[in-house]
Amino acid sequence: MRLLVLGGTEFVGRAVAEAAAGRGWDVTVFNRGRNAPVPGTRSLRGDRTAPDGLAALTDGTWDAVVDTWSAAPRVVREAARLLRGRAGRYVYVSSCSVYAWAPPAGYTEEAPLVEGARPDADATDYLRDKRGGELAAVEAFGADRSVLVRAGLILGPYENVGRLPWWLTRIARGGPVLAPGPRELPLQYVDARDLAAWILGAVERELSGPYNLLSPRGHTTMGEFLDACVRATGADADLRWTEPDTILAAGIEPWTQLPVWVPPASEAHDALHGADVSRALATGLHCRPVTETVTGTWSWLRSIGGTAPQRPDRTLKGLDPEVEAGVLGLR
Repeated sequence: MRLLVLGGTEFVGRAVAEAAAGRGWDVTVFNRGRNAPVPGTRSLRGDRTAPDGLAALTDGTWDAVVDTWSAAPRVVREAARLLRGRAGRYVYVSSCSVYAWAPPAGYTEEAPLVEGARPDADATDYLRDKRGGELAAVEAFGADRSVLVRAGLILGPYENVGRLPWWLTRIARGGPVLAPGPRELPLQYVDARDLAAWILGAVERELSGPYNLLSPRGHTTMGEFLDACVRATGADADLRWTEPDTILAAGIEPWTQLPVWVPPASEAHDALHGADVSRALATGLHCRPVTETVTGTWSWLRSIGGTAPQRPDRTLKGLDPEVEAGVLGLR
């Protein structure tokens, strides 16, 4: 298989490039050259946002293209239009954020979508940018040759958003840790490596259409997730399980200040941890245990000195130590 990855050196794009190279595919990555490419891949340089930035892609043919772009939909449109006659399939890594808020627990790919998105738009907001990117892919490749990967929470090695790396570094410091309850709160996410494996399978199977790409609902729990962080780091950390009402009363923002966590029985929990993923499971999605995701991320984090890269277009995650201490009654 000949695969073109637009990006291919960070988080999801890197996971896709690594997985494809590992299968012996002929992999080309196209990016600005700011990060080292995956060994075994061929690199093309260009800036998608610049005039003539796609010049390096004017020649060549591929069985599939994987695109993870998250900003202006017109950038997806320009690439897809350029490649539609020379690539068999366009895989666009989208987001469950494209569903109209708030989708109920158990929502499928048929749930209502956000309005106001356009394939030719400049950047507006994340959800409409992602939906616009979907429209751009389908416009150029048609519904039968485009795959819309509606991922939810993505974790794993190379994470540059700051969720799992924050929990790992916080727990590695040890001591009392504010653990947002309840312990049995079900979580839903996808390891970037499992996402990548499914994408390659989708190319091989010549799939098309939208897919919710997450683990099954309740694949793990908040307790299992944080326990895995304690075991992976080997830290002397004391998880202090705290009621949701106490956390919210302290003004702590779910999802950002306490990454991954949102209160149970809330719209946010239904939307972020409640997708129906039966379509993805039926087409080959396999989700590794949470212990493997946490351990793999910790090993990677240690290998780069303990500080994860941070995307400049994403908000910083994590809880201020003083706020944590105050909630735990330590000051």
